[in-house]
Amino acid sequence: MSSSNQKPDLEESINVTEAHDRVSRDLAAAAREKKISENGMEPVSLWVFLACGVVLLIAGGVLGGGGSLFNYGATFREGYVRAQAPGVGVAGPEPRPALQAFASRGARIYSTKCNGCHGGDGRGDGANFPTLVGSDWVVGDSQRLAMVIINGVQGPISTGRAYGPGVMPAQGIGMTPEELAALMTYLRNDLGNAVGDVVSVDMAVNAFELSAARPNPGQPVTAEELDSDHAADLPGEQMDPEILVNPVNLQPVADEAS
Repeated sequence: MSSSNQKPDLEESINVTEAHDRVSRDLAAAAREKKISENGMEPVSLWVFLACGVVLLIAGGVLGGGGSLFNYGATFREGYVRAQAPGVGVAGPEPRPALQAFASRGARIYSTKCNGCHGGDGRGDGANFPTLVGSDWVVGDSQRLAMVIINGVQGPISTGRAYGPGVMPAQGIGMTPEELAALMTYLRNDLGNAVGDVVSVDMAVNAFELSAARPNPGQPVTAEELDSDHAADLPGEQMDPEILVNPVNLQPVADEAS
């Protein structure tokens, strides 16, 4: 047989018996070390936990038996009131003068409902949409303005001129009294107008009632109807333009505190 197919003989200097004994001893030592490590990590007996629980129960009974450890009246002095945490009690928006708060909210409503036709400056386009600046129906009797906003208007306006199709669609559908009051206050005190008054929420409530009582509710008003039936200010409680109100609900701060 050729030498290339023969396995090499073990080195003559290696004592197989001694090598085997040495490996056996090393494995036995490793096994003992592993067993010691696992013994050190054994879980605590359940009986130890039970014994600790009994001791704690007895200690609690002894300490609580004196009647003071869990007695609120003995632990805290009489009349004690815990102070509020920093910042607690300081909530809600900063109050603002009524005219400023109403007009600020009305400006947002104007940008949604009116800006598309009358423009950001309220001056219209001179052809299809009239100007709101200095208009008698805007700065004059508040009842006229309310009826126009709620119901829309058909035909000539206060100047006798008809614009575009001659019909302004109703804007009061889905509008709340707070929104109507804010929009009217904005129109009368911004865009170049400066009446200086506040259309209160109470007045806006009455405006919706007057609109519902019209002979033809839901139909646009005309100049003739406005002159004959609504040439007056809205009834309702007036509001001081300087009184502080909550800018969210537009209620006077004094009323909220009472």
